[in-house]
Amino acid sequence: MFKKIFDYCKVSYEELVHKTTWPTRSELMNSAVLVLVASLCIAVVVFVIDQAFQHGMELVYGLMR
Repeated sequence: MFKKIFDYCKVSYEELVHKTTWPTRSELMNSAVLVLVASLCIAVVVFVIDQAFQHGMELVYGLMR
């Protein structure tokens, strides 16, 4: 059992060291900025939809009184 675990760790290490291509610092920064901008855009869209829904519900419940 321990041999299988050791072999798995060895193969994983070899793959990470020799077969994996790591992004450059500029690629990583570009990706991080893209994720940040996309997250902010999605947050704004959700906020706008939430505000519209809240306003709509206030209108509906205001008319029911």
